[in-house]
Amino acid sequence: MKQFFALLCLGTLTLVTSQAYAEEETSDLPDWAEEQVEPFRASVGNWVDNTSRNIDSFFGGEYYNNSVNNESYLRLGQEIDWMEGEGVGGDVSVRYRIDLPTTEERLRLVIESDPEESQGTLADQGSGRLYNDQRDRRNSTFGLDWLESRDKRENWSNRIGAGVRLRLPLDPYVRFTSERLWDIGDGPWQLESFNRLSWFNNEGYSARTEWDIGRPLSENRHLRFITNVQWREEEDTLEYSEIAELNQRLNKRSALRYSAIAIGESVSNPRITNYYLQTRYRRDVHKGILFADVIPELHFQREVSYDPRWAMTLRLEMYFQREINRDYFGF
Repeated sequence: MKQFFALLCLGTLTLVTSQAYAEEETSDLPDWAEEQVEPFRASVGNWVDNTSRNIDSFFGGEYYNNSVNNESYLRLGQEIDWMEGEGVGGDVSVRYRIDLPTTEERLRLVIESDPEESQGTLADQGSGRLYNDQRDRRNSTFGLDWLESRDKRENWSNRIGAGVRLRLPLDPYVRFTSERLWDIGDGPWQLESFNRLSWFNNEGYSARTEWDIGRPLSENRHLRFITNVQWREEEDTLEYSEIAELNQRLNKRSALRYSAIAIGESVSNPRITNYYLQTRYRRDVHKGILFADVIPELHFQREVSYDPRWAMTLRLEMYFQREINRDYFGF
């Protein structure tokens, strides 16, 4: 079975990579499918934008400005997960963010699903493969963020937020976020820091820090080394991860990410709980709104004595906004 799956992963990556170098078009969809997708995308995208702006005008009052950039979006996804020894699972996901730049540029009302604090342990988050039973669709938040008007290249850029998680009983929260970006010397290396301290009434405190150092290797390749440390009062365990990534743009519509990841826990008795290798292929299937991911992984987990186990995720995502953003690769 392992040999078969290894050949399947290799064949899939070879196929998608060869397709990525083919003649560039704006869509892989046949004409009849494009005729169905485009009106639906435009209609839902306009609805998302208009709804967020109408809410914004209500709260913003005399300060409302229709020309302000609105970063609201709706994302629909369908994915299939397989882990050796655990079988196949499937899931349909809906994620959204309603961005409301009310009263003034630095004060924003934000409604979003899946806040970072609800996305589980670093092991859950690390591979981008959240299993069905680890997803909680009751994690939408409604809150107000105050942003400092600072460039994170020159000073620490801070953001303070407060609000409630929209489930019964209502779950109040407060969070503080701080970011910084440094150029290292005169070379191409950059160091970025992201730090967040949160409190949710029902789950207690959590803290996370991420340090990301990277540099471009060429016009289409970028190297990154990422360190994450996380503590959540609910788990009462310090977690950490080390990630080495090579991101490669194949062309305007395709990209590859190669990752080597180690995840550990505890301070008094530190131990590595999972090593894994991951390749992620992402394809812009249709005009910057429809994306496909193929994510094969090879895990070495402590709970199974570090015996190698294969995993695979297939994912299809569709984004809805009035203005199409053609850079949803996240690389």
